[in-house]
Amino acid sequence: MKTVSARSLCMFAIFFAGISVFLVSPSQAQSFSVIRSFADNDGTGPLAGLAMDAKENLYGTASSGGVYGDGVVFKASRNGAEMVLHSFGHGDDGSTPESSVIFDATGNLYGTTFVGGAFSSGTVFKISAKGTEAVLYSFGGVADGANPIAGLAMDKAGNLYGTTSAGGTFNAGTVFKVSPTGKHTVIYNFGQGVDDGSTPVAGITLDSEGNLYGTTSVGGVAGYGTVFELKPSASAWKETILHQFELQNDGGTPYAGLIFDQSGNLYGAATQGGDGSGGGGTVFELTPSGGRWSFKVLYGLAGWNISGTFRDLLLDSTTGIIYATTHCDGLDDAGTVYALTPSSGSWIYNQLYTFTGGADGLYSFSNLVIDKSGYLYGTTFQGGANGFGVIFRIKP
Repeated sequence: MKTVSARSLCMFAIFFAGISVFLVSPSQAQSFSVIRSFADNDGTGPLAGLAMDAKENLYGTASSGGVYGDGVVFKASRNGAEMVLHSFGHGDDGSTPESSVIFDATGNLYGTTFVGGAFSSGTVFKISAKGTEAVLYSFGGVADGANPIAGLAMDKAGNLYGTTSAGGTFNAGTVFKVSPTGKHTVIYNFGQGVDDGSTPVAGITLDSEGNLYGTTSVGGVAGYGTVFELKPSASAWKETILHQFELQNDGGTPYAGLIFDQSGNLYGAATQGGDGSGGGGTVFELTPSGGRWSFKVLYGLAGWNISGTFRDLLLDSTTGIIYATTHCDGLDDAGTVYALTPSSGSWIYNQLYTFTGGADGLYSFSNLVIDKSGYLYGTTFQGGANGFGVIFRIKP
């Protein structure tokens, strides 16, 4: 497999890029290990992170490889033993999964593929607890949306919510709902005016009242993305823009989604901008108050443009520490794993690991999961023993 430069890869996986150079002095983790190097038939090029079940098994997708070369859904133990649950590419089942997966209460898995399906514009799929795959919905590529990148969220009734990065009425992406029986509904079409967002890369977060929250990677008044809220009403869903990124200290181009803390505050990340030394993005918080949301930057990452956090943050509810990856920065432009620790009204940054681009992995677009012993798990897109990516483990 031919290895491309970090900055070329950012252009591959992302829609916009600017380049500047930085150096950083890393603080390596006390314990880092590669627990799995991908090897073609078991999947290659994971572009998402992992999900963990109650027994601490790991589940994820690889965007290519497998029996048909179109990606896989896999299960791995914490010691790296892997089983392919499904290989995409044998018909209309989908191709090129870039999303993470979620579980329902009975152990079924759900996710999306970027392309493939009946109309080659992506799918929503289900894999039963016994390993049988079914396509719940194939995107048509026009009014119903196209090319979902992110994973899904599920409400109490089993309905699935997600985004498409393209398609819809204005070809700027959609927010959609798919019922347990596969009925698809477009909840919102992006691109409805100069203030509206466009091209959502991240998925959807639900609150307890059924409201939806997410980010768009571009659009808004300044063109650098938005944070939005969608509230259901009798006739339609109403969108409210909670923040419009300006590529100043607030950051810009958010590819990561949003997470809630126990107090109802939202946290997210932008891939560029901010007040870090190289404009490597921001980690931010949105706090509700009196029917409005206030935006605050928690930390400006160093890095360089479009090198910041690509996937959702992990918030440890016990300690309040935020964990995440960056995909293209670090001493070797190969990605990092970092932690932000709250301390007396500020946040302390600690770089847990910086990838070298070799056997330890190259380019992490991953979210992180944590086990009961405090180990973090994630993936890299390339690198490892075979050059096809790894599953890694860190004990901060």
